[in-house]
Amino acid sequence: MHGIVSAWGRILAGHTPSLSIEITRECPLRCPGCYAYGDEHLGGDLTLRQVRDFKGQALVDGVVTLVDRHRPLHVSIVGGEPLVRYRELNTLLPMLSARGIHVQVVTSAVREIPREWAAIARLTISVSVDGLPPEHDVRRAPATYARILEHIQGHRITVHCTVTRQQVNRPGYLEEFLRFWSDRREVEKIWVSLYTPQVGEQSEERLSTADRETAIAALMALRLRYQKLNMPKGLIEAYAAPPQSPEECVFARTTLCVSADLTTKIAPCQFGGTPDCASCGCLASAGLAAVARHRLLGVIPIAALFSGSMKVGEQVRRLRPAQTTA
Repeated sequence: MHGIVSAWGRILAGHTPSLSIEITRECPLRCPGCYAYGDEHLGGDLTLRQVRDFKGQALVDGVVTLVDRHRPLHVSIVGGEPLVRYRELNTLLPMLSARGIHVQVVTSAVREIPREWAAIARLTISVSVDGLPPEHDVRRAPATYARILEHIQGHRITVHCTVTRQQVNRPGYLEEFLRFWSDRREVEKIWVSLYTPQVGEQSEERLSTADRETAIAALMALRLRYQKLNMPKGLIEAYAAPPQSPEECVFARTTLCVSADLTTKIAPCQFGGTPDCASCGCLASAGLAAVARHRLLGVIPIAALFSGSMKVGEQVRRLRPAQTTA
């Protein structure tokens, strides 16, 4: 309750709720189904591998300028592979933490995560793991299980798995995955998304309606047996009834997504292109949808509060003079 009221007040004051930055166009992986490198991710005229990106002080200064302009409550550092720019992040992450900003770095853990990051407050390190070793190591080489287990040592991480059709079709797969990662002392939380396709997409990863129902039922049961599966009942239920358009999606409305040139906006949400909202399995979208469906004090719809505060915050941002950094 206190967190919701606090965020509401800061949005009213003109803060952008969330900023997602593709910090680099580079990635040593070639994962099947990766939305970031899809032809339509940035609107069709340009792909992530074609945009200009930055290194060194130019990248640090560019990110700080974005943060000063938008004053986000939360920043997601995505890619590409963020660890390609670990030197710059060694500078940026403590700066963002010192400003009271919560930061999530989404990585494949293809290289060692700097040890000093373990001491940074308000930092979440989210490691993407696509299933058990036989499937993951093929999809995500060279970010194999062996490398991940070596590179996460000394950290407290969140494991994030995106469920694809290949996983659902093997009984007991999700439980085996949860058992393995729940037993790791480095793992603090486990998050599970469902694969989100583009409109008209036909791929091996795409879940059928029956696949989604199977995955949702499994998650409902498993959340009671695995404490590290950090997914409330309402979030999982939101997978069964996702927002039907970006206009209905709290995540899409409250998150500004910027590509590696630090200028190009990714719309309508982090997936870009034309995501199939009716088949959305985005963890952030489901989580915010679950929150929005609650009523404050049992009376006031939280969705209405956020909609109103976003409108007021936008007016405040328009009136606020442009900030500059030294």
